[in-house]
Amino acid sequence: MKKQRLLLLFMSLFCLVLMGCNHQQQRIGTKKSTLIVGLDDSYVPMGFVKKSGQLTGFDVDLAKLVGQKIHRKIVFQPIDWSMKETELRNGTIDLIWNGYTKTPQRAQKVAFSQPYLKDSQVVVVKRSSNIHNMQQLKGKVVGTQAGSSGYSALMGHPQLLKNRIKNRTPVLYDNIENGFLDLKAGRIEGFLFDRVFADYYLAHSKDRKQFVTLTTDFSGESFAIGMRKNDSSTRQEINSALNQLRQNGQLKKLSQKWFQHDISK
Repeated sequence: MKKQRLLLLFMSLFCLVLMGCNHQQQRIGTKKSTLIVGLDDSYVPMGFVKKSGQLTGFDVDLAKLVGQKIHRKIVFQPIDWSMKETELRNGTIDLIWNGYTKTPQRAQKVAFSQPYLKDSQVVVVKRSSNIHNMQQLKGKVVGTQAGSSGYSALMGHPQLLKNRIKNRTPVLYDNIENGFLDLKAGRIEGFLFDRVFADYYLAHSKDRKQFVTLTTDFSGESFAIGMRKNDSSTRQEINSALNQLRQNGQLKKLSQKWFQHDISK
């Protein structure tokens, strides 16, 4: 009987140890080795697909550098930009990283990394429209991207622009490319979007002399990376990597590569 009891006790202890090991493996495995980045893959120059089919851009390059620093595999997932916070909440993606402006409204839904790039909102108009300032947009048809920081700024500060434009409501687009096509075709008379996109797009457009960029009254913006509020360890890792890239000059070098000057923050 003693031998049987000892055998049962040994087996029970063995099972407990085995269960503990399995639990430890599961606990360690809760930290993903892969981070899925949600992006609008038409957002030049932050993240976009070249004619060759290759995904490129400032944020794509930066995400890869950060991934190397924190030893995490970065996978890019194109999403509907207007649904980005929903995708993050549902776990379809782990990070929103594509010219994502840090705002108080968004901070209620997501945790932000430290800012890494400076930006502002501008309105691009056709030179032939003879619109030279924001006041002359009164009664004009103005477009912007749905879910963008430009749309948030417009809705949050109606006295600055919303009260001036036709029907007090902008025409909304799924992506910036379609909005710019409508501007070229004359279906809208102004397009509100990020300066980083406007400067890059016009600099690389054969039609750049046909357009004029208007400075808006909106305050300056900062790009940051959005993640779930409970992903505190990922946030710490990313912030540490951004600090390293800032200190060793790689962030500045990347900014100069894409924008010809340093707009990193």
